[in-house]
Amino acid sequence: MESRTGADAADETVPSEQPITVRYWASARAAAGVETDALPVAGPLTLADVVRRSAALHPGTRLPGVLEACSMLVGDQPVKSRDPEEVTVRPGQTVEFLPPFAGG
Repeated sequence: MESRTGADAADETVPSEQPITVRYWASARAAAGVETDALPVAGPLTLADVVRRSAALHPGTRLPGVLEACSMLVGDQPVKSRDPEEVTVRPGQTVEFLPPFAGG
């Protein structure tokens, strides 16, 4: 059995960045075909990057269009009318996509 030493062994002790968790609700979940995705990251991303990367995980689906209509939460904070290019999402945070709901 081969033993790992030097830089290889050091890599095992360095914690990797936590992924950004993406959670889809209602029609976004239906479009993605999954409830959640984990985006591997090496550092913070803009919310716009999270949207683009989430859509890219599900090519050939209607997810990109659905995400355009969604309200978004970063952690438990609503993004509201803030520019997604100006919103920072850090490793370990959760982004939730909430499509508009019918009714009151």
